[in-house]
Amino acid sequence: MDKNRERPASPKIMQNPSPSEGVKSQIVEPRPEAIAALPADWHAAGTMGASVLHAIARHAAKRQVLRSAETGSGKTTLLFSHLSAEHKVFALEGDDGSITVVRNSPLLNSSTVEFVEVPTHVTLPNQRFGNKLQLVLIDGPHGYPFPEMEYFYFYPRLDKDALLIVDDIHIPTIHRLYEFLMEDEMFRLIEVVQNTAFFARTESPLFDPYGDGWWVQEFNKRRFPFGFKRTTLRRFRGWVGSRLPDRLKRAIKRSMGEKC
Repeated sequence: MDKNRERPASPKIMQNPSPSEGVKSQIVEPRPEAIAALPADWHAAGTMGASVLHAIARHAAKRQVLRSAETGSGKTTLLFSHLSAEHKVFALEGDDGSITVVRNSPLLNSSTVEFVEVPTHVTLPNQRFGNKLQLVLIDGPHGYPFPEMEYFYFYPRLDKDALLIVDDIHIPTIHRLYEFLMEDEMFRLIEVVQNTAFFARTESPLFDPYGDGWWVQEFNKRRFPFGFKRTTLRRFRGWVGSRLPDRLKRAIKRSMGEKC
């Protein structure tokens, strides 16, 4: 046997604190590369890259993760099952068996995971998190307004210095949420790995989820009044156009290459 050849990743024992006071549970934590080594087609809905999984493990190791949650399910579920004492997964089982493959994986620590198989926009409004969350991954439905709805129900539950991970920020609907978080005082960008953004909850006061206060949010303060000049110009052009002779309007359109 070649001694220089890298040996397969072996599990390591971690002492994870239990939510119950004075109780600790001993779990087996596989190294992230063991999860990342699963084949690309292991999960039909796509999977996180190895560098993102390593980043999750690295940042989670700097915190005491007692409770966590994610929307969507996959390799991250396997990893979170060993990083958190209580992990909730909000996802739907598709025809491809995307949740079943996770449940059946020998890398899953099922004792720490609860699957909530209901659309997030249905279950999250009624979900009661008894305690603060130290880690949240938003990776559920990507169409508007679902990512922002998930954020709305999660952000009041984030603990100080909690990790908020937003995946697929290259998708426009999610990139808008990423841009907002980049400027919001409640969050600090830690890093972006591939298409996944890592934020930390700051000590800034919680933005009232039942009020308004749009004028205190940095994203609005830096852009208000948005589109004022453009709207004024459009109205001016309409006012001028209504007073020009038709022959002159046709001549202007021809000069601009427009059809008359």
